[in-house]
Amino acid sequence: MRFLQALFRHPSGRIGASIIAIYLGVALLGALGLTPHNALKQFPIDRLKPPSLLYLMGTDLLGRDTLSRLMLGIGQSLVVAFGSVAIATVAGTVIGLLAAWWGSLWDGVLMRLMDVLLAFPAILLALLIIAIVGPGPFTSVTAIAIVYTPIFARVVRGPALSLKRREFVDAARTFGSSQAYILTRHLLLNLIAPLTVQVTLALAWALLTEAGLSFLGLGTQPPAPSLGLMLSESRNLMQHAPWLMLFPGLAIMLGILGFNLTGDALRDILDPRMQGRPA
Repeated sequence: MRFLQALFRHPSGRIGASIIAIYLGVALLGALGLTPHNALKQFPIDRLKPPSLLYLMGTDLLGRDTLSRLMLGIGQSLVVAFGSVAIATVAGTVIGLLAAWWGSLWDGVLMRLMDVLLAFPAILLALLIIAIVGPGPFTSVTAIAIVYTPIFARVVRGPALSLKRREFVDAARTFGSSQAYILTRHLLLNLIAPLTVQVTLALAWALLTEAGLSFLGLGTQPPAPSLGLMLSESRNLMQHAPWLMLFPGLAIMLGILGFNLTGDALRDILDPRMQGRPA
């Protein structure tokens, strides 16, 4: 409770958390089927209708309600973002902890492997993986997770190298604590703060990457809606139906903004050096 109070006292945290809450609420309504219209049903007679009381965000080329598709698209994008970041967090944390703990040869091998992955631009590496496996939401989750795993490994390894030399770790070894206990109880728990900030920022990157992959036709496949896919389908209709590109674009921008603002706030709250400073 005190953590949430601190988050909402922070100007960036208040705005970012509010945006994320709205995002999650919209996604939940879409998942429960509480959309204004059937997002997949086509009404050719209502094609390219501008925003009105009946269709608050207008309709697309096939007469489908843009708002209903946007609600499902936000949910789809969040599923991919949260799934990929969860996998990347677990994999990167394990690799970073083991590299720091084992040191020497294993540290060099694991980190050079991470450097190889980091050498590729994120979107190009994701495109390579999808080109090999094939497009789809599951493939997008896997590709984005592989792309961001090295970042988490780097975030964990540096502080873990310092922590393993601390006195409380030496004391735990003296008392016969197992390696697993030391890694989880003494190292991992002290890395929760930087990991939390990194997860929040990674969600923003993953949301953008998922939108980019779907825009290129390599993510979510039609007729299932996705924010990037909605942008791709509307690019030839910018002059005739600008709302088809405006609303998905704003949704992507607000989602990224919300996670970035929340990440900035968490960094200030969880960093002891920032305590007592004005927000």
